Amino acid sequence: MDLRKLSDDVSVAPQILPEEISAIAALGFRSILCNRPNNEDPGQPDFQELAAAAQDAGLDFRHIPVAGRTIDDGDAMAYRAALAEMPGPVLAYCRSGTRSTYLWSMAVADKMPVPEIMMAARAAGYDVSPLARRLANGGKTPSEETDAIFDVVIVGGGSAGIAVAASLKKRTPSLNIAIIDPANVHYYQPGWTMVGAGIFDAQTTAKTMGSVVPKGVHWLNCRVVGFEPQHNIIVTEDARTVQYSRLVICPGLQLDWGKIDGLVDTLGKNGVTSNYRYDLAPYTWDLVRDMKKGRALFTQPPYPFKCPGAPQKALYMSADIWRRGGVLGDIDIGFMNAGNVLFSVKDYVPALEEYIARYGVDVQYRTNLVAVDGDTKTATFDVSVKGQKPTQISVEFDMMHVTPPQSAPDFIKVSPFVDKTGWINVDHATLRLEGFENIWALGDVINAPCAKTAAAAWAQAPVVAQNLVDDIASKSPKSMYTGYGSCPLTVERGKVVLAEFGYGGVLQPRFPTWVLDGTRPTRKAWFLKEQLLPGIYWSAMLRGKEWLAKPEKPARK
Repeated sequence: MDLRKLSDDVSVAPQILPEEISAIAALGFRSILCNRPNNEDPGQPDFQELAAAAQDAGLDFRHIPVAGRTIDDGDAMAYRAALAEMPGPVLAYCRSGTRSTYLWSMAVADKMPVPEIMMAARAAGYDVSPLARRLANGGKTPSEETDAIFDVVIVGGGSAGIAVAASLKKRTPSLNIAIIDPANVHYYQPGWTMVGAGIFDAQTTAKTMGSVVPKGVHWLNCRVVGFEPQHNIIVTEDARTVQYSRLVICPGLQLDWGKIDGLVDTLGKNGVTSNYRYDLAPYTWDLVRDMKKGRALFTQPPYPFKCPGAPQKALYMSADIWRRGGVLGDIDIGFMNAGNVLFSVKDYVPALEEYIARYGVDVQYRTNLVAVDGDTKTATFDVSVKGQKPTQISVEFDMMHVTPPQSAPDFIKVSPFVDKTGWINVDHATLRLEGFENIWALGDVINAPCAKTAAAAWAQAPVVAQNLVDDIASKSPKSMYTGYGSCPLTVERGKVVLAEFGYGGVLQPRFPTWVLDGTRPTRKAWFLKEQLLPGIYWSAMLRGKEWLAKPEKPARK
């Protein structure tokens, strides 16, 4: 038998046989729901024969036949009613399990987010993405009319989305552009490290979304739940459809707090904090300022995650505060790193290792946070040692800064645009989607082997804008992204190691060495981080001013 779980209460299967009913009952199922008409295929068991076998096994049995994939609203409502009435767990079956999965997705559409439905179906081996509009409409057949039409639609109003919209408007002011994003506030996330160190106020890192959307660009304040690229349509959570000529996807990534057992319940209390959230960065500062002795842990999850140096920035800035306060010797600092190197680009490692030694940090590699008990202030880690079975250790703490595991948003994971790792599959140079000629992507959500930083998005935005405009003009897109990303590693108050690199870890400094040597901690780089970059972000990057971010052209042969 091929039984596939959709939820705790419902599983689906291809055609089952009468002699399998007892085994189904032994697995704990209490009901069977048949979605095949009789005589659909030669030799198909009659549903009455199966119903009799189910009755003998003490199982409830219902028959809601659906021909092919033609499912009307009445079928979906009957399925919903049956699931509500039948004792669970329920096994539903049809020829392949597809119709049963379609019916289930429509039945639960009024109480589950559409991406979660799609992910559950995909995990079971079924694709319900063609039902996105219907699922967004609560499982009922929606109107076929398109609600809005634009030349360019940008999914995501973060750094990448606003920057590419501004760059497009700068090149072609007449373009009819829409940004879709449910957030009402736009954040300067690189500033949160400074908030956690007591240098910036959190309020300075936030502005209303309406104030940063470029003039003349429409802002649709809603969530995307699905894509229909064959129709150039986006489906929103309120069942609206938005049509585009060209699409840009840049929704950022999601922070998977729930993947660490117990973490959600203790964030913001019990000494557990994170600079990866606006509301928690001030708590980091409170903890660091008040800590005089004890154990402080800083965690780093498996890559990829936003800003490769951010977990260390929190560590260095905290340690420097304790050093300046004369209490560093009384604090045991642990850096629990799920990776096997301190930093992925070797040129910057020597300077960072000096600070690790200066602050007396105990670095534990291949050590990944999996659980937190806030009441006892205990963290559990999986430890991987090459050639041995993974082990677990528990470590007590007084303060812990957590960098959560991160992934593409759920509605992206279930889209037709991702590779096998769950990130959007783009040409790494042009940032055009593989297999989709009128779609581009940039920012944290793409599968290009580059840093997921605001600086990377700033470099990518002009590339996407120029290539998209060239495509409109029937020209071959030729602007190239070389993988540039920047990570200003704040190693102490007043000094920064300015990591700038591209594909393959090749250094790509924006300044000559005699002006600023990024491999060494400098005050110039700190001035750039503290004084210049916030203004550059708000007044240049988000307004289409491409200082130091001009797109590359292919080298002439």
